Amino acid sequence: MSETTTSAASTGSLGVRRRSAQVALRSVQVLLALFYGIASALPKLIAHPSAVESFDKIGWGSGAMYTIGALELAGATALLIPVLQSLAAIALSALMVGAFIVQLTVFDGRNAATPLILMVPLALIAWVRRGHNRELLRLVRRG
Repeated sequence: MSETTTSAASTGSLGVRRRSAQVALRSVQVLLALFYGIASALPKLIAHPSAVESFDKIGWGSGAMYTIGALELAGATALLIPVLQSLAAIALSALMVGAFIVQLTVFDGRNAATPLILMVPLALIAWVRRGHNRELLRLVRRG
């Protein structure tokens, strides 16, 4: 095989790997969006008894519960919009920092690992999709 053929083959292989990585990351984004939208935001927004009980224990009440549920739903939606996905991952990570602190201080560390685990793919999304932040900034400045 000639050097040119080898170079073309490795370039093609790189393209396939890059495409596979993009599809995998997009799949993770969809799964996270489903998790935040359905498993996390929905119980807060419909005032499910488990969510009400948790927020009562925290001492924040229903206003905070609905606000956090709305923020989670907005973040879930924004994870699916290319120009917003990096910002959404950053914002959801910030919510997870708060959730981690609450888990440690109010719930004696029960489930404290969950927000940290969720922050790993969110950080990856924020980093890989960071190029969209320039595009978003350009749109905001133009608008």
